[in-house]
Amino acid sequence: MRRVTRDELADLPLAVAPRLLGAHLRTVVDGAQVRLRITEVEAYHGQGTGDLADPGSHARMGRTARNATMWGEPGHLYVYLSHGIHSCVNVVCGPEGVAGGILLRAASVEEGADAAQTRSGRLGRDLARGPGRLGQVSGLRHALHDGIDAVTATPSNGAVAELWWGDEPVTVASGPRVGVAGVAGTAAYPWRFWIEGDPTVSAFRWGRGAADAQAMLD
Repeated sequence: MRRVTRDELADLPLAVAPRLLGAHLRTVVDGAQVRLRITEVEAYHGQGTGDLADPGSHARMGRTARNATMWGEPGHLYVYLSHGIHSCVNVVCGPEGVAGGILLRAASVEEGADAAQTRSGRLGRDLARGPGRLGQVSGLRHALHDGIDAVTATPSNGAVAELWWGDEPVTVASGPRVGVAGVAGTAAYPWRFWIEGDPTVSAFRWGRGAADAQAMLD
């Protein structure tokens, strides 16, 4: 394996997202190491990014205090709080000043299973199945680790994060994003990518109003 470079994350999220499948996120938080092999991701574009506006993105309306990391240098991690509970981890990509992020939705735990189990209380394929669980077992927390640099692995608030390319080919599948509301969660946005047949991949579910929006598209 080799470390991911900043230049390799300079494309827009929709282009980078499938390439991250099979890559590894290694974290060391408070002295405990966990290495995750990424099996499922979702691409999100910011305001004015790409050929199709993304109504599902945190940055769809422009830059805010919450999404500021998405507008920064590629290779940093945008760590946000979901439902006031779960810290979710995104890889920032695209040119600096153009918002974009790739949500890490699921992973297999390759190293540090004891630490992952202690953090989550789960076992096996469910350890990092879903973005909230992945964030939990990684040890990265909003807002403490939002903006941490996974390219230089610069320590931040007791944590280090690194991205590594995997060394095995994968079969990529794609489809609608999970649990995203309205048209942004339909087949009009097949911006979720996963390793076909991997047991850690999330089960699909419609977001609020997405099934109705899909029916109208059909």
